[in-house]
Amino acid sequence: MSEFNNRIIAQRDALKIINGSRLFLEPLMSLTEKAIERWSKSNQLDAHDPIITLLKSLSGTLFFLANKSQEQVTEDYKVLSDKVSKQLNGLELEVANKALQRTSH
Repeated sequence: MSEFNNRIIAQRDALKIINGSRLFLEPLMSLTEKAIERWSKSNQLDAHDPIITLLKSLSGTLFFLANKSQEQVTEDYKVLSDKVSKQLNGLELEVANKALQRTSH
């Protein structure tokens, strides 16, 4: 599978985690910084919410990978790919925690 496909899959996975949770009134449409900021305001999330922090971090990592895709695959690319996987796992955990918090109130 190409690096491009891997990045697209990671972006889709992040959007599925957020939008599939049904915790938020408005869906997240993209992982751009502006889209994340607009989405967080629409859903009344604090800019320092761990979900927002993770989304922005993931967005930055994917952007960096997009710029590296023209180059030969290196150990750095592998490290960044692993980082994306960890960020997606962290995002899943934060969304699950938020769901638990809402059901316990």
